[in-house]
Amino acid sequence: MIKTRTVDGVHKLENQANKYTPEELLLMKTQDIGYILQKVQSEKKKIEKLTATLHSLHNRPSSRHVHFAEDRKTTASYRELEARRNRVNELERIYTDMAMQKELQKKGRKRKLREDEVVCPTSKPVFKWQAERKR
Repeated sequence: MIKTRTVDGVHKLENQANKYTPEELLLMKTQDIGYILQKVQSEKKKIEKLTATLHSLHNRPSSRHVHFAEDRKTTASYRELEARRNRVNELERIYTDMAMQKELQKKGRKRKLREDEVVCPTSKPVFKWQAERKR
């Protein structure tokens, strides 16, 4: 009854926003990153198998390339190949974002660089960590 309250005569749980410790949150982020990395690797293997069956020798994605297929099955295979490549690109982007968030949660002094300090301007924020002596 400590973590509950009554609203209109019905017991409701209190909000448990800080339910996990920072160490537990870091562990969960690590597990999520591992899952995303596993999915990226499995998608890359599926792409390799699909390109081997289609006898496609180029590895670069081509947006203007026209495939003249004899039947609908090969056309569907080419569409599946492009969809898988797009999925891998999206998963890799998610992986880099999650890795950055995990690094930002760790200990250590860090600061966000201003627009004039960034060497190669990007749309994402750039951080700089203070050099710390490893003992």
